[in-house]
Amino acid sequence: MKRFYSITILVLLAALTLTAGVREDFKANPKLSANNYQAYPVDGFPAITAAPAGYEPFFINHYGRHGSRWLINGKKYSKPLELLEKAQREGKLTARGEEVRMILRDVNEARQGRLGELSDLGAEQHQGIARRMYQNFPQVFQDGAPVIARSTVVIRCILSMQNEVDMLASLNPRLKITTDASQATMYYMNYSDSVVKPLRASQADLLDKYEKKWVNPKHMLKKLFNDQRWVKANLNDDEARSMMLSMFDVVGNMQSHRLFQNVNLYDLFSADDIYNVWRYNNAYWYILSGETPLTQCRVDYIEANLLRNIIEDADRAITGDNPWPGASLRFGHESVVLPLCCLMGLNGADYQTTDLETLDQHWQTYKIFPMAANIQLVYFRQAGNDDILMLPLLNEREATLPIATDIAPYYHWSDVRDYFIDKLSRQPIIVPNK
Repeated sequence: MKRFYSITILVLLAALTLTAGVREDFKANPKLSANNYQAYPVDGFPAITAAPAGYEPFFINHYGRHGSRWLINGKKYSKPLELLEKAQREGKLTARGEEVRMILRDVNEARQGRLGELSDLGAEQHQGIARRMYQNFPQVFQDGAPVIARSTVVIRCILSMQNEVDMLASLNPRLKITTDASQATMYYMNYSDSVVKPLRASQADLLDKYEKKWVNPKHMLKKLFNDQRWVKANLNDDEARSMMLSMFDVVGNMQSHRLFQNVNLYDLFSADDIYNVWRYNNAYWYILSGETPLTQCRVDYIEANLLRNIIEDADRAITGDNPWPGASLRFGHESVVLPLCCLMGLNGADYQTTDLETLDQHWQTYKIFPMAANIQLVYFRQAGNDDILMLPLLNEREATLPIATDIAPYYHWSDVRDYFIDKLSRQPIIVPNK
């Protein structure tokens, strides 16, 4: 019995430690809690572990999210501002509320005509990623090497692609760069799977339950308004939570614009608010993209076509008639990067659970898909040796796969390829929407 209690206590302590780790991350940098609105880091990248003796990089398989952007839904900007302006006219704002109103007015004005568009920082993020990719793996970008770049048909993704390839061209004008953005490739660049939509929708009530449990706007409302009876007369509970979620997104997204990146409105939320709103959004993205029994472990297979394309490009680079030194670059969305990470099992993203209460202890979006998030699979070869090695990187940091390796952080590509093929065989083949 004592042993049972000891084990139980150890498990609870481990859970508390993991949760405390998330809270400490947000305490140090609350901007991490912005989930998919977190701006891409610009420094602090660790050095790449040297490849085994004699191996050199020759090919990169890549999928990257567009860089920092404006919010897509204009109501997230306008609805909170409308309430603040009404409160200002009726004398119901605190001093801080008036400051926030003025800031949101400037943000709302700046976003006019730019919903969903790439921001100035978004362009810079991709320039930096390309520069570091070139510096880390110069052998891949030798004279005459092909760089085949593809984007979804969305303008922010096309511009992200253009910023990367322009930087690569400036570093070596003798690269053979081609770019494309077409409906013809959308079946793997951003596939729309009819099976997934009802699976996601089936968990709407569960997410609604956790929204009501975790999203508590009381602290924010007291910061903004001097009369809580006025607030109750103008906002019902659902509207108050909706306002908080919109405010959290606007505040989080401000880091994506040079004009507003140093404006800090996180004092509107308590430490518990920051953690719990992130926790709700984390659960939302898990339902949307995670490999969970709640959605029959199916939704990440929305990226099956993309993973097949990655395998096919690697095969061409390795075994084609003309071995392909160079890069296959793809540019799209976080709604692709996240399920692709889950399907691949990158950094444990394939974690499976039905318990959203403890999800945050094991699966954390802020470690996966900031703006400009990217997956790089870098391939290495040795003269006279058929054993191709592969180094997986997530956001330019060495990552892990659920595959045994004797050369970590590197993997034998044949082992990875076999694992991916086996994983893909567990679900029916998705027919491309051509």
